Amino acid sequence: MKQRKKLILLGSCFGGIGIILGAFAAHGLESIISENAISTFETGVKYQIYHALFLLFLSTQTFTTEKLNKILFWLILTGVIFFSGSIYGLATNELSSFDFKTIAWLTPIGGALLILSWALLFIHIIKKGS
Repeated sequence: MKQRKKLILLGSCFGGIGIILGAFAAHGLESIISENAISTFETGVKYQIYHALFLLFLSTQTFTTEKLNKILFWLILTGVIFFSGSIYGLATNELSSFDFKTIAWLTPIGGALLILSWALLFIHIIKKGS
């Protein structure tokens, strides 16, 4: 499968799931977790949707290479799972028998991977020139 198609599929998947999770936070969690926890959960949703849009943007560009798109795909996939996924778990920790605080270290790793994806695109554009 072409890398651009993978970017579109992952972006649309992250976007759709992000909308569902956002609605769940607003309507399903409001009476069972604190406002602070809902705000934390919504942070995960925002970053997931930001990166869904980033993936869709990347799929439309001709200035990126197939190799760069592959690297960005994996960085964003792993970054969103680690960053947003751990935030979802931490925000709803009191609802689960699993203690998500034990995997809280995934959050900054995921964030670093997401930052790295943006940095790689920036570096690629600078190196490519006009």
